[in-house]
Amino acid sequence: MTTSRETPRKTRPRTPGRGVPLALLAPALLGLAFLLVPLLALLVRAPWRSLPEQLTSPEVWQALRLSLFCATTATALSLVVGVPLAWLLARTDFPGRGLLRALVTLPLVLPPVVGGVALLLALGRNGVVGQWLDAWFGITLPFTTTGVILAETFVAMPFLVISVEGTLRATDPRYEEAATTLGASRFTAFRRVTLPLIAPGIAAGSVLAWARALGEFGATITFAGNFPGRTQTMPLAVYLALQNDPAAAIALSLVLLAVSIAVLAGLRDRWMRTV
Repeated sequence: MTTSRETPRKTRPRTPGRGVPLALLAPALLGLAFLLVPLLALLVRAPWRSLPEQLTSPEVWQALRLSLFCATTATALSLVVGVPLAWLLARTDFPGRGLLRALVTLPLVLPPVVGGVALLLALGRNGVVGQWLDAWFGITLPFTTTGVILAETFVAMPFLVISVEGTLRATDPRYEEAATTLGASRFTAFRRVTLPLIAPGIAAGSVLAWARALGEFGATITFAGNFPGRTQTMPLAVYLALQNDPAAAIALSLVLLAVSIAVLAGLRDRWMRTV
């Protein structure tokens, strides 16, 4: 008795660019050029011969150290409060959760300058909360390094919350429920079961938050000012150098560009797994 096997159909390999309508190809190439030409111009006009001298100047290292410190501290602060907030949005059901999620993600679309003004009205010396901090504890936040960290946390934490919440929603909650039925408390189940499961989402969100904090400009200059050595981060140094020393501005821009490329390369595997 013979059995016939159905041979699988062979699919023709796609030829790149074949069958693409000109009405789609032309604007696609135009959009690609619009995105790439400014970056190429930055590389072409870079002062490569004097670049080592530019990057080793005290002003650049001062701004770079401050940027790395503030971005890292802002990311750590985002982790401490952002991960529990993401868990609250993903694992609990309460009235107004949709509104709360919208408010949490509002800094993503809010102009950073508006965020800086809001922080100034809330935490300034005469702000809603800041006046009590000044009167009771003598704490002044605007135009300080702490103010830079708070401004960067305000604009960067939503990236972490969104990433962690998405990972939590994709994780089966029955693992946590099984841990609680075995006698573990909700916090123990979160610490021993949930955190290891969502570690990739936390890592991706942390990198995105760190990169966003490193490149923050509007909220920082509005709430913390632009004082060298105290509040002048890399983006603020680029803005100031562009007026006085364009070569230094290009050098600083190259550093931020390299950091951005490193962030994208680090997250590529995670993005490819989710496609």
